[in-house]
Amino acid sequence: MAEPNPRAGSCGIRVASSNSQALADAISELKRGLGAGPFQHILAFFSGGHDPYALRDALMWAFPHVPVSGCSTAGEISPSGMTEHGILLVAFPNEGFRVHTALIDGIEEFAVERASETVRRLKSQLRPDAERARGERVFALMLIDGLSNAEEAVVAAVHWAIDEVQLVGGSAGDGLAFQKTSLLYGGSIVNSAAILLMIESDYPFRVFKTQNFEPTPIKLVVTAADSENRIVHELNAGPAALEYASAIGLMPADLGPFSFASHPLVVKVGGDYYCRSIRNMNPDGSLSFFCAIDEGLVFTVARPKDILAAMETVLGDVERALGGIELVLGFDCVLRRLDAETHQKRGQLGDLYRRFKIVGFHTYGEQYNAMHLNQTLTGIAFGQRTS
Repeated sequence: MAEPNPRAGSCGIRVASSNSQALADAISELKRGLGAGPFQHILAFFSGGHDPYALRDALMWAFPHVPVSGCSTAGEISPSGMTEHGILLVAFPNEGFRVHTALIDGIEEFAVERASETVRRLKSQLRPDAERARGERVFALMLIDGLSNAEEAVVAAVHWAIDEVQLVGGSAGDGLAFQKTSLLYGGSIVNSAAILLMIESDYPFRVFKTQNFEPTPIKLVVTAADSENRIVHELNAGPAALEYASAIGLMPADLGPFSFASHPLVVKVGGDYYCRSIRNMNPDGSLSFFCAIDEGLVFTVARPKDILAAMETVLGDVERALGGIELVLGFDCVLRRLDAETHQKRGQLGDLYRRFKIVGFHTYGEQYNAMHLNQTLTGIAFGQRTS
């Protein structure tokens, strides 16, 4: 069934979701859930179980005059909590927001000049008053192919070009299959691409991130790697999977998504630790990563802290700063969901999503200003309009 729309609030953004596997039924539910509009842009986050081309056609039929941007997911965050086979629509109204979009394609051969040109084009579309107060009136969202191995270069280049505009976003997923992700833009289905949205807001907002791990004394050094494909062959001069398993007290045969989620690897950058999460173990005993790696990189084995307490602290601060949260558009790593499931906290995590009015999707990676991250929740929270 489609979820009701408890997320419209005073900011006017409307949300609808459906878990129906029959596309025609799902579209009818979503159309009914969003209501009449008018809308100027719709974000669509959808399970890889839905044919992206059929979904594109159905959305164009249901919302014929509304641009739609979106991507496949590793799970959806709907008004009722977490789903893994659904469709979520987030609709920006005509009033209160102005949405400007661009597609950056061919990101595996990405060039800084192309990012700069894309950002300049979007900036030129901003209203003069928003241009003068970009840090307070404008934010950027990015949806990017989560299997492109290009997120770091794209995010850094875009952030460099957008100056004080804050950037958040997520890497498209494919459940836990890691086979193919899809992006929806301008009536086309694309991959090896990124969608950049620059959005002017008449409503106050706060960009945030929260993560829940702490470093241990255990170090693992990358001694052999295929950097282009994000594959580590050796850690501490031994087989990567064997060395990692030994460091966390498991046998290699026991490694999998849940152990990767519970025992993240982190690197220290500028005094802070950031996850470089393992995607999967390969048949030859090497490890594939969600983030960029290179020989000589020093990993620290981390242990998770209470995901609920960390999330409640950060979002509580955001709520107080805004004087109340109307809606949060969130991008949460799929490994955080798996970690919550491992510790029997999935239901409590869903309760926090609902309490802080979070909608979005589970990702293969998160974007936060100049950084591509793992095992992090990034997002943008909207408050009530004050004038």
